[in-house]
Amino acid sequence: MEVDIFIKRRRQYILFGLVLVAFALMSSNITQYDPIKGILSIPKAVVWMVTNFYPNAQSMAKLPDILSKLHETIFLSIAATTTASIFALFFGLMGSKTTKLNGTLSTLSRLIGSISRNIPDVVWAMLLLFSFGQNVVTGYLALFFVTFGTLTRAFIETIDEASESAVEALRATGANYFQIVFQAVIPSSIPQMLSWILYMIETNIRSATLIGILTGTGIGFAFNLYYKNLNYHTASLVVLVIVLSVLILEGISNYVRRVIL
Repeated sequence: MEVDIFIKRRRQYILFGLVLVAFALMSSNITQYDPIKGILSIPKAVVWMVTNFYPNAQSMAKLPDILSKLHETIFLSIAATTTASIFALFFGLMGSKTTKLNGTLSTLSRLIGSISRNIPDVVWAMLLLFSFGQNVVTGYLALFFVTFGTLTRAFIETIDEASESAVEALRATGANYFQIVFQAVIPSSIPQMLSWILYMIETNIRSATLIGILTGTGIGFAFNLYYKNLNYHTASLVVLVIVLSVLILEGISNYVRRVIL
């Protein structure tokens, strides 16, 4: 019996692998992409990067302007994340099975969060460009909607997991809804919520870089500008600044999470 199950699973894995290979070949044919040619071009790409894509003395003169754009991107990410977390907390309380007021509000909160989360931030930016144009507001709102949806789901799960026993204990003593929220739900859930907020700040800094190319703001716009002007040395400096800033902020975020959790 066990041998038959093993043989059946192996056939399923082989079939699944063949299907993946077939889809890969079909996709390569439709897009006219040659995988072998792509692999063989990697050494040439590496040589080009080593010989052209590096900061020089002239590009270092642009560093103050690049750092200014970086500050704009970082603070935009922080602003979008913190404001979205406030709305997400409210919707999380409404959507949680532990703290919901009624089934309709719970379903509606989950639905709104799901819609906001499942539309990518780049798509949000494209949609908002029609109304707000290329400016900081468009980037802020694009980050806000995705962050709101992600944190709403995270907060719902956190509330359900972290505060169920404390909520039951307070309900047994006759506590009202607000007493339950402020004395049981938030104290037991806030460490995990803060961890999620810090994680979203990290994620939004990366996302804001790409969105900046569309909205004409932040360090993403700076990279796009230098790259399109064939100023590869300055563009490489922008990339290095982004990488270093993300690594530093991730280290700070990880340290804070270790402290609060």
